[in-house]
Amino acid sequence: MKRQRPTAKIPAMKPQNPSKTPPTPKPIETKKSISISSSSFKKSKRNLTAIFSTSLKSSTKETLITSRENQTRTLKWETLNLGKSELFLPLTFPTGQTFRWKQTGHFQYTGVVKNHLFSLRQLDDGNGDVGFFLHRTTTDEVDARAALVDFLNVDISLGDMWKAFSASDSRFADLAPHLGGARVLRQDPVECLIQFLCSSNNNIGRITRMVDFISSLGNCLGTVEGFEFHEFPSLERLSLVSEEELREAGFGYRAKYIVGTAKALQSKPGGGAEWLASLRELDLHETIEALSTLPGVGPKVAACIALFSLDQHHAIPVDTHVWQIATRYLIPELAGTRLTPKHFTRVAEAFVSKFGKYAGWAQTLLFIAELPSQRAFLPSHCWTAKEIRSAKSKSGEDP
Repeated sequence: MKRQRPTAKIPAMKPQNPSKTPPTPKPIETKKSISISSSSFKKSKRNLTAIFSTSLKSSTKETLITSRENQTRTLKWETLNLGKSELFLPLTFPTGQTFRWKQTGHFQYTGVVKNHLFSLRQLDDGNGDVGFFLHRTTTDEVDARAALVDFLNVDISLGDMWKAFSASDSRFADLAPHLGGARVLRQDPVECLIQFLCSSNNNIGRITRMVDFISSLGNCLGTVEGFEFHEFPSLERLSLVSEEELREAGFGYRAKYIVGTAKALQSKPGGGAEWLASLRELDLHETIEALSTLPGVGPKVAACIALFSLDQHHAIPVDTHVWQIATRYLIPELAGTRLTPKHFTRVAEAFVSKFGKYAGWAQTLLFIAELPSQRAFLPSHCWTAKEIRSAKSKSGEDP
């Protein structure tokens, strides 16, 4: 099962020239291991009023279609008080964590958190702060803002974490100044599970179409820049969809896994959503074992769900790309060998030994650095030898 590499291009860094497109990245080196406690990455207590300051740092205004009735609104962006080093949208949303957020402008992404429709934008305010606009909520603004804070994992400081990782690993130290703000999201577990069932042996375009189809079964919240956004359907709604319907929609063999998982979750005591959320209280081994009882969930998919939705910050989703990173920099003695279940465990242990309780966050940045779409964010000295050869070949230079 591969964690897929996005192919969509990311806009160039200068807001005044949105037609430009992005880049590609590179690997890691190993040094002494580091052990880090989760508490050391917690920011000092934030309060919602401070995080969602009503005083705007940007008076940016624009018109977007935001409702089912095609009414228009002028957007006034409120700030999250999160600078670019803590949340950089192009390194967070189009990197394979979620397939539900759409790029709706230059450095702007729109998506649904629970029953709230948000747009997020990197503001041109000198600090690269992230602004948000709440298009629609079916509850109230306080609930919506709290949900967004939770979804973005804002209590965890990337600055503190990156410093610790950079002190431990020279490759990470090279990448961190250029890939700041690559944040791990805290998604709804049901939504995350279904998305990664769709990702099995699949490509980004097809995964996105499948996830869009599933999403369309939920309540529509509005349209932004031609994209229609929905609440993610409940397990009860998903259980009404037949395997045949999903196969007709292009899900292939994954159709039986989605139908089977929806039914399996509904049979859980207290309901599937509650059961999944309860896995946040278990240790990683127990969480992976529990997830692996669901149809279509193997070790790699289970690790993705654990990392991106269940607070298992040291979960390591191992695919061929992560295997290559690990054998190049963490366990070079295994270079040239085949990835086996035993080696899957060895890779995960190597990352945790190196980076500690937040190893999954470190692995996410190192994975992002390998994506072809991110190369423009990295200077050439951070590229891998393979990327340098490829660039020279394309330019006609002698490799």
